[in-house]
Amino acid sequence: MGRVTTPTLADVVATLDRLYPPSLAESWDAVGLVTGDPEQPVRRVLFAVDPMRAVVDEAIGWDADLVVAHHPLLLRGVNSVAATTPKGRLVHDLIASGTALHVCHTNADNANPGVSDALAAALGLRDLRPLKPLPADAMDKLVVFVPVDEAAALIDALADSGAGRIGEYERCAWSTTGEGTFRPLAGANPTLGDVGAVERVTEARVEMVLPRHRRRAVVEALRAAHSYEEPAYDVFELAALPGNTGGGRVGLLPEPEPLRDFAARVAAALPATEHGVRVSGDPSRQISAVAVVGGAGDSEFDRVRAAGVDAYVTADLRHHPATEARAYDAPALVDVAHWASEWPWLADAERLLAGALADRGSTVETLVSTICTDAWTFRAS
Repeated sequence: MGRVTTPTLADVVATLDRLYPPSLAESWDAVGLVTGDPEQPVRRVLFAVDPMRAVVDEAIGWDADLVVAHHPLLLRGVNSVAATTPKGRLVHDLIASGTALHVCHTNADNANPGVSDALAAALGLRDLRPLKPLPADAMDKLVVFVPVDEAAALIDALADSGAGRIGEYERCAWSTTGEGTFRPLAGANPTLGDVGAVERVTEARVEMVLPRHRRRAVVEALRAAHSYEEPAYDVFELAALPGNTGGGRVGLLPEPEPLRDFAARVAAALPATEHGVRVSGDPSRQISAVAVVGGAGDSEFDRVRAAGVDAYVTADLRHHPATEARAYDAPALVDVAHWASEWPWLADAERLLAGALADRGSTVETLVSTICTDAWTFRAS
């Protein structure tokens, strides 16, 4: 067994960026490292939804080296982090205590698995798919013509450069044979045939897909491996398809159940808050297909309706969008606290980070904060 090491902050951030790529964040968002020295060791990591005063105090009291938060501390640009404001004081305290802060916000919302996956899992949903899918990685298809006896070696070279990967399979290629013909002109140095004479060759037509960002590398590998002075090839840009990342999730309950029972399922699955669980719909309505969005979700009513689900679980539903949605005889609405809808993700992120670091020979101690940072603290009777 190899020696277990303590990772640096840079190591941990790189791992988080693989789990929750910053490229998945919305353009308006502020994700990534807020405070911390990339070279500092990380022994303890605290996970929390909100980097608020109570959470920072918890982190400092536990001697955490890093707080991984879902919500940004500094979402909008600032001109000062003086300790004269609450957020400025937090920044000062984080730096003074050597506690780094890293934010995974909409990049964690859009990742797979991400925030809504954790919410869906807490509710027992299965067969998940994104409610708002992002496009899959842009793909090309390469078609190249090569002498038949060189086809296998060329496929190997293209696969080594990044072509031919489909899901959990690599070196994927399709080929057929036919006759290629050409006449070398003066100045040519043909591998086959003579200058000025028509040449006919039995060739393989090889097709392989590749990520578009690997196009240059794959074409360079083709030219290096091909025996022809001027190999014939085409590169086609493939149609954009929905991928498995994106916001929200749609899934199925193991068995249909009445809305009243489903609402009780939601209440039991999520941490209790003063907000509670608000429901709009016929209590006896049968619920099978469910859409979920961790965090504020009343901007997604059109997609939820188009998904054909029976219920929609999200947070921060406002009066007018909710009543308008109900006017369409839309899915039943289940409105929970914003903090509660995103809290299940913390345990997911904890597990994934610890596992990914362990795979690389590093270890950290982790803790999920149970401090409720929901904005509403009590109800008046």
